[in-house]
This record gives sequence, C-alpha cells and structure tokens, in this order.
Amino acid sequence: MKLTILGCSGSIPGPASPAAGYLVEADGYRLVIDLGNGTLAALQAVCDPFEVDALAFSHLHPDHCADFTALTVLRRYRPAPPYDPTQRRLPVHGPSDAPSRFAAAYAPNEVERAETDLSDVFQFHPLTEHAVQLGPLKVTAARVAHPCEAYGFRVEHDGRALAYTGDTGPCPALDELAQGVDLLLAEATWTDSPRRPADLHLSGRQAGELAERAEVGRLLLTHIAPWTDPEVVRAEAVAAFSGQVLVASPAAVYEV
Repeated sequence: MKLTILGCSGSIPGPASPAAGYLVEADGYRLVIDLGNGTLAALQAVCDPFEVDALAFSHLHPDHCADFTALTVLRRYRPAPPYDPTQRRLPVHGPSDAPSRFAAAYAPNEVERAETDLSDVFQFHPLTEHAVQLGPLKVTAARVAHPCEAYGFRVEHDGRALAYTGDTGPCPALDELAQGVDLLLAEATWTDSPRRPADLHLSGRQAGELAERAEVGRLLLTHIAPWTDPEVVRAEAVAAFSGQVLVASPAAVYEV
C-alpha cells in the first residue's frame, strides 16, 4: 500500500497544510479517507479525482469533510467526455447522517429541490463496525471517542496494515484497530495536559502510548493544530514509543 498525505493540519487548515485528508493506494485502487478544507486541490495535484474509487469519512466535522461540496460540483459539472458522472457514482462510506448533512452543506436553502439529492453522483453507505472489502483493501471501522458519530479505520492489503485513529480521545477501540499494524496514522492535536477535555483528541504522549501498547511498526503523527509546536508533540510521542516516530507533512508519501 501507499499512503499520500493530502493534508494534515488539525482542526483548521494551517498556513502550510490543508486540513485532514489521506489517499491510500493498492493495486491501482484509490481510497480517499477524509476530505477536509483544501484537500481537493491537493488531490488534483496527485491524480484526477475521477480516478478515485471510494471515499471514507471518519466523521463530519468540517476539517475532515469540507471539500466534499467542491467535489460534488466537479463530479456534476465537469464536461464530458472523458467522464459521464451519471455513469460512475462514487461510493461514499461515512456516518449515518452523511447524505443529509452533505446535501445541506451543498445547498442549505434548497432542501426541497433536486439539487440537494446527491445520489446522481454518489452512492452513500453508512459505516458499521464490520470489515468491508473495498477493491483489494479490507477496511474495518470502529466507533471512537469524539463528540459526534466518529470512526477510526484499519486498512489491510497483502499482509500489510495501517490504522488511522480519526479524531478521538483514548478508547479501547483504538487498541484493537492499531494492534500490530505496520503504520499507525494517529492524530495528536495538542500537547499533553491533565486540563485537556476528555473524549476529544489525543496528545503526543497518548499517541505514543497507543503505539507502544499496540506494538505497531511506525507511528505517523497528524492533525497537529497550527498553534501547537509539532516538535514538542513528537518529543512526547518519542518518550512513550520505542519505535520510529514521524510527523506527517503535506504531499509526503509513505510505503506500508
């Protein structure tokens, strides 16, 4: 598998990175996980968005899904040839309210009009806590600790595995998703402090502790807020995890 970072800034897009978005590729299949502010532009620099085979959303906060409305415009209105969007509806796997939330985001004042029915260009599939086969990828979702319906993912292919925490505080589901993976893509929004609110985000220390418990191969920190020093977050993780700790950067590519 190959992981490309489309964006890795936490909570908002930063001066040097779009918000959350990740491209996973295997055997010619392309899965985009999250599509936050600015990530559609980054995706276009990597591949034609019509060559994406599926989307998966960890949750529906804007920094993880804001560019979905722009993708809707592209898939509806880009002239054909070479593509007829009505003949290739893109599978979208996300929280249960994704169809209504995305329709409202696309045209909030036109809820009774056909423009808000996005099924002409998308096929919506609600996430469940079961493994699904997306092309050559086995994808397992699990509910995590965040203020909305939110999921982490485990993606497996040909004996290799990566896990993505999504946005979450520490919870047992993370240990199951991350157990033994080759690469753990873990959010680490802030530095560690007992004053941090529960069930919201991970610190660098908590991401490192998760990686150590789960015996992962490498830890890749992401979703660090623009006002947080990434080197301090990385130092926390290094102190807790005996393996390699990396900090994600936009357009970086990692082999899994």
